[in-house]
Amino acid sequence: MVIRCEEVWREISNYLEGEVDPNLRATMEEHFRGCKHCTAVLDGTRNVIQLYGDERMIEVPLGFSNRLHRRLEENMHGGRRSFLGWMVAAAAAVLTVSAVELASSTSSRSPEPRSEHAQPAVGVPPELRVVVSEKGKTFHVPTCTFIHDRTNLQTITAREAQQQGYVPCVRCMKQYLKQT
Repeated sequence: MVIRCEEVWREISNYLEGEVDPNLRATMEEHFRGCKHCTAVLDGTRNVIQLYGDERMIEVPLGFSNRLHRRLEENMHGGRRSFLGWMVAAAAAVLTVSAVELASSTSSRSPEPRSEHAQPAVGVPPELRVVVSEKGKTFHVPTCTFIHDRTNLQTITAREAQQQGYVPCVRCMKQYLKQT
């Protein structure tokens, strides 16, 4: 059975949800093996569904929608204003905005402290050389007498320790910690 691209596009959501009959599914899979355009639509639709199902909310900048529509209208020729063109453009826009949002949210987020009793390391010099234990939760000055596991110590900067979720030892770092 031969299927046209337009028929594939109409059934793509049902295909992804597993709601097409086995014969149509086999025909569509055969079509995907030979049609790069429909494979791109399939992948784009799958990505949009995956992003839309993500629990994180994505906010686009003010005016983004208007600029996107204007640019699409400028770049689309009369004969190409098809479902495929809009689907690909929408998928590309969602992916671009999502990537930017995800990158900005993960780079500005601090790691979870390894201890529920953590005090922020405000005042600890970022380039101070400290020691951490792989299984520990705190970072110490190398001479601290309260280090529990001295067999697996690693020397890093206080900045690196904080980035990895370690918190300062309240005993050996008390001179740096702000009292509340």
